[in-house]
Amino acid sequence: MRVVGLAIMKFSLLISVCCTAAFVANAQVNVTQKNNNPSRDGLYIDAAFTPPNAASLVRDLNFNGTIVGNVHAQPLYIEGGPNGAMIIAVTASNNIYALNATTGAVIWQRTDIGPPVTSGLPCGNVSPVGTIGTPVVDLASRSLLFDALIDGVTKKHFIYSLNVDTGATNPGWPVDVNATAMYNGILFSSLVQEDRGALALVNGIVYVPYSGYFGDCGSYHGWVVGVDINNPVNVGAWATTAAKGGIWGHSGVASDGTNMFVITGNTTGTGGVWGGGEAIIRLQAGPFWSGMPTDYWAPTNWLSLDNGDTDLGGVSAMLIDVPGANPSQLVLATGKDNNAYLLNRNNLGGITAPVAQLSVGFTIGQSSATYRTAQGTYFVFRTGSTVKAYKITPTTPPTIVFAWSVSQTGSGSPWVTTTDGTNNAIVWVVGAQGDHRLHGYNGDTGAVVYAGGGANELMIGDRKWNTGIAARGSIYVANDNKVYAFRIPAGGTPTPTPTATATAAFTPTATATATATPTAGFTPTPTATATATATPTSTPIATPTASPSVTPTPGCAVTSPNCGTTVFSPPTDFTVNLSPPGPANVEASDFTVNGIPADSFMIMSGGGTIHFFFNTSPAVPGQNTIHISACAFTCINGCVPEFTCTFSYEPPTPTPTATATATPTSTATATATSTPTSSPTATATPSPTPTATATASASATPTPRPSPTARPHTTPRPRPTPPPRPGVSRAVR
Repeated sequence: MRVVGLAIMKFSLLISVCCTAAFVANAQVNVTQKNNNPSRDGLYIDAAFTPPNAASLVRDLNFNGTIVGNVHAQPLYIEGGPNGAMIIAVTASNNIYALNATTGAVIWQRTDIGPPVTSGLPCGNVSPVGTIGTPVVDLASRSLLFDALIDGVTKKHFIYSLNVDTGATNPGWPVDVNATAMYNGILFSSLVQEDRGALALVNGIVYVPYSGYFGDCGSYHGWVVGVDINNPVNVGAWATTAAKGGIWGHSGVASDGTNMFVITGNTTGTGGVWGGGEAIIRLQAGPFWSGMPTDYWAPTNWLSLDNGDTDLGGVSAMLIDVPGANPSQLVLATGKDNNAYLLNRNNLGGITAPVAQLSVGFTIGQSSATYRTAQGTYFVFRTGSTVKAYKITPTTPPTIVFAWSVSQTGSGSPWVTTTDGTNNAIVWVVGAQGDHRLHGYNGDTGAVVYAGGGANELMIGDRKWNTGIAARGSIYVANDNKVYAFRIPAGGTPTPTPTATATAAFTPTATATATATPTAGFTPTPTATATATATPTSTPIATPTASPSVTPTPGCAVTSPNCGTTVFSPPTDFTVNLSPPGPANVEASDFTVNGIPADSFMIMSGGGTIHFFFNTSPAVPGQNTIHISACAFTCINGCVPEFTCTFSYEPPTPTPTATATATPTSTATATATSTPTSSPTATATPSPTPTATATASASATPTPRPSPTARPHTTPRPRPTPPPRPGVSRAVR
């Protein structure tokens, strides 16, 4: 039970009766999920983080924090157990850790989950691939839930539940996703599905989102798989009807406490009939999707976005309440088309115009945050090397207006602290793969509150899109092989307000019921319980010496033939030469032009050359800036140094030509009315057949059908008896 306060009564028989209230110092603080709350707002309430205290933040050099493996997930902070306050960290090597929140020493660790995948995938840019998405903790059962990709003859995703206090696998787990997840005849295949997004826990069901691997290879789909945490044989699933449509955003699944919200990317092979891509999807418990316009939104140009690989889901869904606005209960989407979209989350509307829209900048992969001060309601995110904040106006309808922006080298995602929910808002962000420092900005103005500290505050191993957390006057950041702790100096820490109280009180409107009534509950065939046979390591290991902060050593020289040149047509391909060759962990977004990241890349010449490609040229007339952040990727002897150069683009001046004057010839205009003939294979409810009036001109654009046609799958296929859990007795490197 969460205790937030205690009234202490003092009685005096001679004078009077008076009452005072006192805060209970030992009220629990827990960060159980990505961005702290189901809405994915990234808001932490901690009275310690006043601006003066925040400005004096220092790294705790006595905090050990040593772990093994690359980190793509946010850490968690858990209290209320026999071990005291813990930091939970997971790595791509399928290593799971509970660390003492004060000392950073290991309380327990699991290195026997199973080997991660390092080869044999059709594409991808993450290696190893193991536990990537941020886990979630159920405090009632003291369970830690996460997804792990495990290598073997068949590469498989397994959804795990561990005792968060001991690391032991809970009975009935893990769940083999290949064997249990199916939707409308679509079978889940781990070979083409990756879990990048965070898990969510809503009313006893854990939801896991899946995308494809980098490169869009194979016939993957956007998936959400739900598992009943009290009876894991009950597995439900939803998937995009069309191929691809991955759920890529770092925050994964958002929730208002009843419904779940995800955003999908581009789909292929639709024939002009919308199949779940480029959309905000609202799911009911299970997950179940009604297929009604109230439960999805896609922009009217979804097909164009599809064709351009311009994912709407560059950032995960985030729920925002704006008092005084109409509608006031909103969901935000930002993506690769540079736009921010606001929708009424209680009635998304189908394929139609949004409630509000504004061009705010290119975003991909990360998570955003939202907060409210006396000045208004904000959302904040990163685009390239800029952190931007916008306000949502309390009007009918609400609009999006610019608030502030700061230049900040790096690729980390923001989160926010306030001292009481609305005052002293500070936006925090790590210069991940940039300057490798923690930064804090005034939430109303963008003024610097914390400038990154000194030599001791420099971090290494930070990764793009990751966020830190705040708890009890500390900030924790999980990087490759190490968790860092930053503290407010002694004497400057007031008693913190419990972080758990930051959860917004969402009041979702009753969800519209689909015409077709789904089969109640789950009805899979029970399967044999896959229980770990190895005993997890529970004994604290010897405390290693804390790793010193070091300045990353440049591992190669970087040149580009594009530098210093003048071009007369807008370039889309750029070349980078490395000496010596041999880059690793390269991603397209490591290379930017004018702050715009590349869309894809190719390594050539034995690793001596990297070609970066843009779908649309990022060049503007005049001077253009090429940039690679320090340590964006590694070279054979270390990491790449920061690289910046410029080139010029001069559009050709059109040569005037004589124009013959002639009387236009009248042309007859024919109007044809056509009815789309493409229809999906399965129909849950009758879909209205729109008619498109096309004026004969060039070619008719296929008209999207506003009503989705895939019927939700309510009865998963029977679960065969799974083989023994892979890698139980093997230690991960």
